[in-house]
Amino acid sequence: MLPIDLHTHTVASGHGTTNTIADLAKTAYGKGMLLLGVSDHGPATPGSCQESYFRNLKSAPKNRAGVIMLYGAEANILDEHGHLDLSEPILSGLDFCIASIHPQTFRSPAYHRFSFWDRRQVAEDTEGAKRYNTQAYIRTMERPYVNIIGHPDDPHYPIDFEQFVEAALQNHVIIEVNEASLVPGGYRGDTKENMKTILKLCRQRQMPILLSSDSHGAKGVGEAPYAEALVQEMAYPRELIVNYMEPQAVCALLKKRR
Repeated sequence: MLPIDLHTHTVASGHGTTNTIADLAKTAYGKGMLLLGVSDHGPATPGSCQESYFRNLKSAPKNRAGVIMLYGAEANILDEHGHLDLSEPILSGLDFCIASIHPQTFRSPAYHRFSFWDRRQVAEDTEGAKRYNTQAYIRTMERPYVNIIGHPDDPHYPIDFEQFVEAALQNHVIIEVNEASLVPGGYRGDTKENMKTILKLCRQRQMPILLSSDSHGAKGVGEAPYAEALVQEMAYPRELIVNYMEPQAVCALLKKRR
């Protein structure tokens, strides 16, 4: 169980759960967690909340049921320029921002087909897709309020791993190890080898990483057994894993990009 989990979703994300922020906080308290981050999907995600929801998070309590609360967003990366579906004034008012590529919202000339139902974009030009995706991540990481890159291990979106990790290092952006990606049978397919490659490069550079449940709802909050097993397999230094840091240190780390 993770004492800190920053990537979680409520009913406001529009799919996967009817649980509220309060439900997630109560569950986190029951599990003995120290800090909970709520990061609902940006407005480009079908059915998700609009900017007004994120704007109003400023007034949300910073402690719920004895758990320290951080309020952020999982913004959608829209294109190679790193455009996001949340504006900088909105992001500046949040505690953190995860930025991710999702098939429902990412558009690239290197892909020739999109299906919402099978959640795949098919690359007609694999090398072109790799260049485009890598550029998208790098431009995103250069934006001032992006703290974390979510699930960069998706084989549907190939990237240049060296360039990707180096850009994260230069821009002080944290790379995520996503539980939903690693669960066998997940819709992203087999992501483990991609994540191992990323972790190896991060370890060489002594970079902090984040383990995430990516839980849609209260039940999975703080649960990331596959992510934890992978970092153990890779002998990743515990002191560089954000989830095991003191809450104050995590908040300070996130504020570096505020």
